Amino acid sequence: MSTGSRLDSFVARYAERTKSMTASEIRGLFAVASRPEVVSLAGGMPNLTALPMDVVSQIVADVINENGQVALQYGSGQGDPVLREQITEIMKLEGIDSHPDDVVVTTGSQQALDLVARIFLDPGDVVLAEAPSYVGALGTFQQYQARIVHVEMDDDGLIPERLREAIAHTRAQGGKIKFLYTIPNFHNPAGVSLSLERRQEVLRIARDADILIIEDNPYGLLGFNSEPTRAMRADDPDNVVYLGSFSKTFAPGLRVGWAAAPHAVREKLVLASESSILCPSNFAQMAISRYFATQPWQDQIKSFQGLYQERRDAMLETLEQHFPATATWTKPGGGFYVWVTLPEGIDTKAMLPRAITSRVAYVPGTAFFADGFGSWSMRLSYCYPSPERIREGVRRLAGVIEEEMELRATFGSAAIPLSERPQRILPPSELI
Repeated sequence: MSTGSRLDSFVARYAERTKSMTASEIRGLFAVASRPEVVSLAGGMPNLTALPMDVVSQIVADVINENGQVALQYGSGQGDPVLREQITEIMKLEGIDSHPDDVVVTTGSQQALDLVARIFLDPGDVVLAEAPSYVGALGTFQQYQARIVHVEMDDDGLIPERLREAIAHTRAQGGKIKFLYTIPNFHNPAGVSLSLERRQEVLRIARDADILIIEDNPYGLLGFNSEPTRAMRADDPDNVVYLGSFSKTFAPGLRVGWAAAPHAVREKLVLASESSILCPSNFAQMAISRYFATQPWQDQIKSFQGLYQERRDAMLETLEQHFPATATWTKPGGGFYVWVTLPEGIDTKAMLPRAITSRVAYVPGTAFFADGFGSWSMRLSYCYPSPERIREGVRRLAGVIEEEMELRATFGSAAIPLSERPQRILPPSELI
């Protein structure tokens, strides 16, 4: 039997839900973007140069030397009780008054997203999500065969009136909405934050409509010029599942995140997690727990804030200097990302090969929409490269955009296939 025939045989046996399991545009970029000659403004890898590796090394050694028999053994499906207690203290910085029993430790917050999707989503259910939204969440929801309805954003985050319209229109069409997924702080990919006034309005809308909120907050402690913003769960713990992560405030390689949830949801999360992985890593949890118990971790977070702010400033300054006047971009107050909207007629996905040839990488906007929109936009990440590399990368990208604009001016958009022309944001009634 030929290799092709064997592959066809396997494909025929796949579950229906695997049809939505496709490689993301971000993952496809990593092989190219990792080349040293390419300035990658694509990936959202945390920058660990500010992390004291000698301290981390000693912590790891101490965990093994003092508690190796426990650290390398199976643990609780809900997570280490000591770490869960510490997590409640961390969440207090955002106004959340929670009990350790409310917390479920997960293998990164990505697993928490998967668990939420698993316990809530049936095929055909609707998830409301910002437009644009985190590509990892979109992929997870789609793998559980959910239908994603995007809700428009602006510089102040999710627009409440658009949320009302999306709810009304979806239900008028018979759609079953299971939850609203939102990243309220330093949004990935948009870089914006949901204003305090809108947070309260969104909470009211969700309560009145009996819709659960999934508050994904990996960047909340990485603001540049202010104290952490009060979490949505702090004001409505009975209707908000909060997802947190140590990947941005400590190290992503340990793969530890958490969910703080209402009691009934928490129980299902634990059961779903146990059936998936039995338990999160005892070793990773104990290493993080010791770090937070023995180190000035809030000072360390300030070091990360300074590192990322310097890189953000380098990106914004260079965008202002070199990008066309008709382009716009967000000005994030924290986090990792800038969302750029280019002049009409430029398709960032079609332009990407030319950018790679010019030794710069970004993520096309279409990666962050479930419905094919976003071709006029791109996400630029400033978290990992040095300020000098960021400036060089933005200059290279500006040159690519200038060439693209010249081509469009010469040949016109009529020569471009309709499928590759930029889309426009439609109101929720047309997004469904």
